[in-house]
Amino acid sequence: MKRIQLGNTVFEGENDVYLLDGETTALVDTGVALPDVRRDLEAGLAEHGVAFADVDAVVLTHWHPDHAGLAGEIQAESDADVYVHEADAPLVDGSEAPLFADRDLQRETFDRWGMPEADRERLTAFFDAVSADLSGRPADVTTFGDGDAIDAGGVELEAVHLPGHTAGLTGFAFDPREIPGREPVGAERGRAAPGEELFAGDALLPRYTPNVGGADVRVDGPLAAYAESLARIVARDFDAAHPGHRERIDEPSLRAATILDHHRHRTRRVLDVLADEGPATAWEVSAALFGDLSEIHVLHGPGEAFAHLDHLADAGVVESDGTAYRLVDPSPDVDALFPTTPLDDAVDGSEG
Repeated sequence: MKRIQLGNTVFEGENDVYLLDGETTALVDTGVALPDVRRDLEAGLAEHGVAFADVDAVVLTHWHPDHAGLAGEIQAESDADVYVHEADAPLVDGSEAPLFADRDLQRETFDRWGMPEADRERLTAFFDAVSADLSGRPADVTTFGDGDAIDAGGVELEAVHLPGHTAGLTGFAFDPREIPGREPVGAERGRAAPGEELFAGDALLPRYTPNVGGADVRVDGPLAAYAESLARIVARDFDAAHPGHRERIDEPSLRAATILDHHRHRTRRVLDVLADEGPATAWEVSAALFGDLSEIHVLHGPGEAFAHLDHLADAGVVESDGTAYRLVDPSPDVDALFPTTPLDDAVDGSEG
């Protein structure tokens, strides 16, 4: 397994593409469909004697352009199979438009968040400036569901559905002993029987907490979905996670529990905003939490605030008139709104 890092100035920093080149050749994710990123990927593959035309399979963690954008171009040159979870497939095969390309969906979303007109125009201008070609050409896709097995590069990948950041975000569990020359992380720690590792996509990142609410507005109950995904990662106790951005995560269960605790803290901050300021929209809560935002964060800030407000509304802690949220229960048990894990005590008090 080889990690190829690609430049990314638009989203969450360097993208990771993973090359599996055993009996066949496969990629986990691809990078965004921009000329300089394509050149980065071609150069990274060439270092290992691989060209786009040699790729037999592309396995996508999710639909976002910085992960799936080049899938169609690779497929056009190689006739590779492109695998993506059934919930994200329409955004990879081109049958559904993402938020940044759908004006009707934008209007509906921004109305729900209470976003002012000037900020809508600012965000739309950003979309228009950076998003025109990010998704690349559509790909013919093969869909899968949770628990399905995919043979990629001679390695069996188990699909582990981890929704929240997107509806179909999927990690792929694998036995590192199936990869020629790959020393399992568990062996590095002196374990007698190294365990599974995970291609995590954006379900788990080493430096950031993946956005929920704004990253995929199709997700129903995004924070609840993501909290359950984090709890699932903790329960699986992977030896290592290989994320969609930046470096390997050597203690994925601890990282997942830390992010889960971060969301408990953020929920308390949202409640404080409503207690101090009275009824507020997702946009107003976002401003109180994050201040002034720019570029993609104009989407992610209110989306994150909405995800927390929506979670509180589902629990009956707040109520909404469709845009503004009013506190109903001033002293809820926030911990009870999230799944518990065996590592909660180890991370209590951390902001993630």
